[in-house]
Amino acid sequence: MTAAVGNARPLWRGRVLAILGIVLCAFSLRSAVASLSPVVSLVAKEFPLDPAIIGLIGTAPPVCFAVFGLVTPLVERRLGLERVAVIALIAVTLGLVGRGFSVNAVTLVGATALVFAGVGMANILMPPLVKKYFPDRLGLMMTVYTTVMAFSTFLPPLVALPLAETAGWRTSLALWAVFALAGLIPWVAMILRERGSAVVPEPVDPDPAPAHERRTARDGSTVDLSLEDAIAAATGPIGVAPAGGRIFARLSRIPLAWALAAVFGTSSTMAYVSFAWLPTVLVQYEGVSPQAAGALLSLFAFIGLPASLVVPLLVVRFRATTPLYLVGAIGGVAGLIGLVLFPSPTWAALWVSLFGLVGLLFPLALVLISVRAREAETAVALSGFVQSFGYVMAAVFPVLFGVLHGASGGWVVPLWVLAAVLVLSIPAGVAVGRAHTVEAAWERRNGRLW
Repeated sequence: MTAAVGNARPLWRGRVLAILGIVLCAFSLRSAVASLSPVVSLVAKEFPLDPAIIGLIGTAPPVCFAVFGLVTPLVERRLGLERVAVIALIAVTLGLVGRGFSVNAVTLVGATALVFAGVGMANILMPPLVKKYFPDRLGLMMTVYTTVMAFSTFLPPLVALPLAETAGWRTSLALWAVFALAGLIPWVAMILRERGSAVVPEPVDPDPAPAHERRTARDGSTVDLSLEDAIAAATGPIGVAPAGGRIFARLSRIPLAWALAAVFGTSSTMAYVSFAWLPTVLVQYEGVSPQAAGALLSLFAFIGLPASLVVPLLVVRFRATTPLYLVGAIGGVAGLIGLVLFPSPTWAALWVSLFGLVGLLFPLALVLISVRAREAETAVALSGFVQSFGYVMAAVFPVLFGVLHGASGGWVVPLWVLAAVLVLSIPAGVAVGRAHTVEAAWERRNGRLW
């Protein structure tokens, strides 16, 4: 549990470098993902980019997140959080610069893979770094961290193309390395200052702030889950932690775990297909200008900003899981239907806004990983299970989207398939709305989960 507010020390006292490091790193995580697709049309004028290549670039983030989500904890045990953060940011910096110097599709894909290897490592490191340096301000700092991530998702599409047209696409792609390079400085400074000394966290009050949720512990007693705890768990990417094969095997036999995985996979699929393909679809099928396509991608990303702040509150306090999922899924389907049936630059903003409601699903999926697990150990294992499946699903669909486009010769078929994914996910969204835990689901038939 987080400390009560009364026991928290001032946010900035002795932690300025940590704040700067976390904010700059968070900015680099999403700007690296969102800065390429708006300028793909300009890159394609210099060397060929087949739809399969664009799909492969869209697949790189979830693949790297899944792979490095498993590898990073092993490396961190040897080197420590701060040193691995430095390695991750060096990889992001070199990859972003490398994208600007790409001479063909192979070098572009290679540099992009290096970028997302670093991002995949940093995704895992940021939540424990926040917990290490801000145990007394966990909810606040996780909210700051994820708000910066949301801001850095919708900013690049706004400025990437105008910058590319003014200074060239190479400058536009490489410029984002400045933030990753700046993010290195605080972590290097802390390593030099501490010289391997451990950070001693502030004492945590064993009696937390008033709770808004209660859970049942192993011995049958109840423990409090404060709203701040739930928001902290919900708004930060939860690292894919290695779990024993036994617990994974047991989770695979629980329908609730698969429903959560389907919800997370659907959310990730919508995000990465959109980052890879939405500007191209808008230009080629909706008839908007490349500049407008970048702005519309930014609009799509922007809708996730208020969602990340509001959804955890609605889930924890008002148990609004099913209505939120239906709004996100049905709104997304309505937007895709509008894009298919009424292609027009005039209506494109409305359809993208409706489709952007799928942004509700990501914070919803993350908060449910917390509240659908009764014990901390289960939450870690459930997070690994859910995200492993979800990122595999998200890795397949950007490539499939491009393949369907090439096979059908247009964008109608892939857009309908994307809508079908949302429709098919609705039963899973309803299932996760029922107030029960994976432990309870297992124990009804098999005894204790652990």
